[in-house]
Amino acid sequence: MDSAEYERKIASRFATFDQDGSGYIDREDFGVAARAVLAEFGVRARSDKGQAVFAGAEAFWQGMAGIADVDGDQRVSREEFVTGAVKRLRDNPERFAEIARPFLRAVIAVASEDGSATGASPAAAGRVLRVLGTPPELAAQIGTALDADGDGRISEEEILAAFAGYCGVAAPDA
Repeated sequence: MDSAEYERKIASRFATFDQDGSGYIDREDFGVAARAVLAEFGVRARSDKGQAVFAGAEAFWQGMAGIADVDGDQRVSREEFVTGAVKRLRDNPERFAEIARPFLRAVIAVASEDGSATGASPAAAGRVLRVLGTPPELAAQIGTALDADGDGRISEEEILAAFAGYCGVAAPDA
């Protein structure tokens, strides 16, 4: 894949993070994502699991802003995302894991049928993907594909590796 094609691919990922369609990624986008996941699974925001999702979303936002918000305006433009976030995360996949893990772990705990953080079913992962903006016709298929080892559970490591790949970042130890 040439550089221009890669940048186009990564720019399309921008829309995934820009949950409210404002043209910027900001703290509110992570709040929108957190509220959508909690509503889908009927989890109250003030519950322990709800608070973990919001704390994870805030950590993800802080990590992204810390590496990409070069002008300090508390929002990440498309250009900052393409030239800053992705490049820095690609150069340091461990940093990607560090900033994404708290949110992904909390979402797994919400989506897990047994209430643990050990993994979610492919169907539950499909529900998460759908509420985060994946077209419904693709969400279930992607949820199934996330179960890399075929054990019926999508682990934190499987989700982290898939999410890193989607964002154009090689997951640590991948």
